[in-house]
Amino acid sequence: MQLRALTIDAHGGLEQLRYREDVATPELTGSGSVRVRLHTAALNRLDLFTLGGLPGVTITPPWVMGADGMGVIEAMDADVRGLALGDRVVINPGISCRGCEFCARGEHSLCTRFRLLGEHLPGSFAEFVVVPATNVRRIPASVPDDVAAAFTLATLTAWRMCVTRAQVKAGDDVLIWGIGGGVAIAALQICVARGARVWVTSSSAAKRVRALALGAHEALDHTAGDVDRQVRRLTGRRGVDVVVESVGEKTWAQSLGSLARGGRLVTCGGTSGPAISMDVRRLFWHQWSIHGSTMGNDAEFDAVVAELAAGRLIPPVDSVHALRDGRAAFARLEEGAQFGKVVLRIGDD
Repeated sequence: MQLRALTIDAHGGLEQLRYREDVATPELTGSGSVRVRLHTAALNRLDLFTLGGLPGVTITPPWVMGADGMGVIEAMDADVRGLALGDRVVINPGISCRGCEFCARGEHSLCTRFRLLGEHLPGSFAEFVVVPATNVRRIPASVPDDVAAAFTLATLTAWRMCVTRAQVKAGDDVLIWGIGGGVAIAALQICVARGARVWVTSSSAAKRVRALALGAHEALDHTAGDVDRQVRRLTGRRGVDVVVESVGEKTWAQSLGSLARGGRLVTCGGTSGPAISMDVRRLFWHQWSIHGSTMGNDAEFDAVVAELAAGRLIPPVDSVHALRDGRAAFARLEEGAQFGKVVLRIGDD
C-alpha cells in the first residue's frame, strides 16, 4: 500500500520539499512496535535544519520529514501490551535503544543510539508512521488534533530544561530568549505554572504582547540594546536566576551577563551557531551552573502528557496547513513570524 507524505530527495531550500502519493507504507518491526495513522503533525525548527542538511546525517530518498504527530493506532506487534487498536495517541519522536547503560538508568534521551524521527529515521509528515510502543501515550478525546500534534517535542524539551535540569522554582526570575517558538512558549508556560517570574525577549511587539498575556513578567525588545544590560537595570543589577538558551553564538555572552550569582543556564540548541566562548573566571567566581538538555525520558514524557490530559500546558497553534501545502507551512516557520506551532493536517487532506 502506498501513502501520501511530505518528503525530500536532497538537502537544500524549500524547493526540495515534495508532496508525494507513492511512498511505501512502513511495516511493523515484529517486536514492540505500533503503526499510527496520523491525523496531524507539527513543524519544529529541527525540520528546517534537516531540510538544509546536518553534519553526519544522511537521508535515503524519498525521505519523509517530520518529528511531532498524533493519530490512532492502526496496527501493532503481538507483544505490545497496554495499548489497543484505535487508541488516540501522541508520539514522542526521540527513539532510544532501551538496552544501553543510560536507558537502564531511565535516561532515554542520553541513549548512545538516540535518534529522532525525521532526522535519523523516516518521520511523521505522512499518513502512517511506525514507532516503538514505548514512544506513544494515549490522550483523551478532549484534546484537539492540532493541539496534540503541536505538543510533544517542544513541551518535553522545555520540561526537561526547566524542571529537571534548571530546577526552576517559585520565586525564581527566568529569562527566555526568542518568545514565539514552541520550546520558548512551553518554557514560559511551565515556569509561570511553577511560580517563577518570567522575562522573555522578542523583536516583535505583537509577540511581546502575547507573551505578557500568557503570564510573562517582562517582555524585552532584544533589538533595543543588549539584553543583559536591560536585565541588570530592571533587577537592580542582580540578574536572573535562570536563562533558557537555544540561540547559541549570538546571545551567549548576553545570557551569561544576565545571570545572577549562583545562576543556572540551560541550553537545548544553537540556532545562530555552535561556537561559544566565555571567561572561565566568571564561571567559577559567580558559581554559575551550565546545563545541556535534549528531549526527555519516559518519566518526563508521562509528566507532560498528564499535563496535556488535564488541560494544562496547551500550546498555541499559529496556523494549520494541508499536507499537500507543506511548502507553505515550512515558509511560515522559516520567516519566523509565527507565535506558536505550525501544524500539518494529514487526515482528510
